[in-house]
Amino acid sequence: MPTKSRLKDLAFGILMAAGIGITYHLLRAYTLNNSWRLNVEYTFLQFLTALWWVFKSVLFEELIFRGALLYIAIKKIGIHKACLLSAACFGVYHWFTMGAFGNPFQLIIVFIMTGIAGLAFAYAFAKTKSLYLPFALHFGWNVITIVIFSNGPLGLQLFIYENLHSTHGTLSSIIFLFQIFALPIGLYFYLGKKQMN
Repeated sequence: MPTKSRLKDLAFGILMAAGIGITYHLLRAYTLNNSWRLNVEYTFLQFLTALWWVFKSVLFEELIFRGALLYIAIKKIGIHKACLLSAACFGVYHWFTMGAFGNPFQLIIVFIMTGIAGLAFAYAFAKTKSLYLPFALHFGWNVITIVIFSNGPLGLQLFIYENLHSTHGTLSSIIFLFQIFALPIGLYFYLGKKQMN
């Protein structure tokens, strides 16, 4: 049931994840000299349809990985092991949804990226005893990535890359690490020293 604290978690989670997602995409655009253009053929109905798709997919994943698997695992093996199990399962699940099979390097990258996000979502659930915060973090990130910046299974959405440059080395590593760790670090400071029981 919604409470003041859970609604605060919901608002914070969406805003933080969206802010980090936007920052990540802007970092890539400006540091790599990439540019975006507005998809002028994109309609409001397409936007609403994409939001609904993201909402359903995130809710499904949260109910499976945090609402069922993590909830049961916490009771059976304790919070820390359960969070690691949930994160690992979340990472492996994304091998299928992101079509990573056949490329060992991609399997590792997908597992690390989604596993770390899954671990953050799991600890958010464990600390708040609610799906509001993990759902909000997951939803905020996916909306920005998939719907706003067209980086996902729905194809071209609101903004489209006009050119796409990539880089290697230090700059690429910094942007990659920001994408992986900014959300868990922000979540850590938000949750502070709240006890997990």
